[in-house]
Amino acid sequence: MSVVRIEHVYKDYLLGDQKVQALKDITLAFEPGVFLAIAGPSGSGKTTLLNLIGCIDVPTSGKIYINDMDISGKTPDELADLRNRTIGFIFQTFNLLPVLSAAENVEYPLLQRKDVSPKERKKRVDYFLDIVGLSRYAEHRPNQLSGGQRQRVAIARALAILPSIVLADEPTANLDHKTGEEILSLMKQINRAFNTTFIFSTHDKRVIAKADRLVRVEDGQISILGVRSDAKWSLVRQRKGRSVAAKGTREE
Repeated sequence: MSVVRIEHVYKDYLLGDQKVQALKDITLAFEPGVFLAIAGPSGSGKTTLLNLIGCIDVPTSGKIYINDMDISGKTPDELADLRNRTIGFIFQTFNLLPVLSAAENVEYPLLQRKDVSPKERKKRVDYFLDIVGLSRYAEHRPNQLSGGQRQRVAIARALAILPSIVLADEPTANLDHKTGEEILSLMKQINRAFNTTFIFSTHDKRVIAKADRLVRVEDGQISILGVRSDAKWSLVRQRKGRSVAAKGTREE
């Protein structure tokens, strides 16, 4: 089973009267438990691809499957429910609610879940704050926390819904080098411990260095697919319908 499957997806936007094609004929499949980087320059389409996987946006054409469920034609409410049960989000700006404590921020997405009791919410909040090393800061508000601590709260919040997929949009961009390395190591540990799929939109070489799968996007198309084995990349370069294997290389 694929946790995400994308089949011949196109995404167009209107910029004034002009149609802009952000993604062109994307076909991909990711197995559960991958630690995957979607890389590419600004404007390449990587964030658009992440938003489609996250059911924040819908394709102009093509199919997207989440845990083998076709999400085509689902209503906004149905997509919101799918996100709240299946997909955790981590953002570069943390997106924490400033008036809430760390514990309350982690609990917040669970408040929309009628199937999660208050007792279960408390259990999950305590558990995931402990996982990210912030139990002692549970009552602190975001302005009382460092950047790295705020990102740890965001990770705990993403995990609290027990997602099969965590999407991270440039999660290290607003962190210093040391803190960014610590956050990436934490996410890698969580990936291995819980077999949670992590999908990053990034141009950070540190993220790519820790990934075990790589998708490079250029001009709305996939240019490189990579699989890491024994600290080396096996890369397939895709150009004009042709694929050229480049084994034993490392993506920088």
